[in-house]
Amino acid sequence: MLNRMIAGAPVLWWIGFHAAVLVLIVIDALLPHSRTRNGIEGEPDTKLAWLWSLFMALAAGGFAFWLNLEKGRQPALEFVSGYTIETSLSIDNLFVFLILFCGFGISHRQQRLALLWGVGGAIILRAIFIGLGVSLLDRFEWVSYVFGAILLYAAWRLLKGSSTADVLPAWITNLQKGSHSLLFVIIAVEATDLLFAVDSIPAVLAVSRDPFVVYTSNIAAILGLRSLYFALSGLLDRLHYLHYGLGALLAFVALKMLLAHWIEIPTVWSLAIMAAILGVCGVLSIFAGKKQAKTKTH
Repeated sequence: MLNRMIAGAPVLWWIGFHAAVLVLIVIDALLPHSRTRNGIEGEPDTKLAWLWSLFMALAAGGFAFWLNLEKGRQPALEFVSGYTIETSLSIDNLFVFLILFCGFGISHRQQRLALLWGVGGAIILRAIFIGLGVSLLDRFEWVSYVFGAILLYAAWRLLKGSSTADVLPAWITNLQKGSHSLLFVIIAVEATDLLFAVDSIPAVLAVSRDPFVVYTSNIAAILGLRSLYFALSGLLDRLHYLHYGLGALLAFVALKMLLAHWIEIPTVWSLAIMAAILGVCGVLSIFAGKKQAKTKTH
């Protein structure tokens, strides 16, 4: 039974991966992501959030190493590519979550709970999206052009805006602070993740058609999303060129998918190009932040 294959991978691999996911979610839920003084909840513990984010990244690296031993170098590189794409695009999600939580005016404890439920829901939604995407690509080759067009449109939306907030739906940007049911906040988080999955799933499918690799790379990135939010929550407004970097990343992945029949870009080169795009985006954001700080002091 355990030797049976599901979507190109042994059942034992699927069971082991989900067991590890469950353990990590439980640990993340138990971590005190905010400081408490005199019984009153304070600001998020960014140091702990950064440490847990680093641990999750190292865990993803360890999984990639295991894939290299079990399936070979190419699947491992595809996992790293998928993980890089999904993590990068997740930063866009974090910006949306920040606006959502400020709009609803909920506490840090409620934010942690909403994100925890959001991660669980995202795992289910991504499994459905990836299953459908892989099935469509296997049956209808022309679907790759549809996915490529979706990615190009997403890239255009990001590149034409002056900030990441410009691509947000009006119902998010028009939110007002007030008292709302946490259930409604969780539904909003799930709806937002569903919106961004339309871009991110085709992007990962552009670098791999292996269901196990695509799924595990997506979930590995999502698992670190909660801690990354608290780590970056105070820095998101300083990522001035985030939308340009993500737009360029999506445009590259879209062209890679659309031109796959004529031009094959090795996975190593794809990783190098994506790293360069994100690196330039980060450096420019740092310099822009320093320049803005100097202007304010004068």
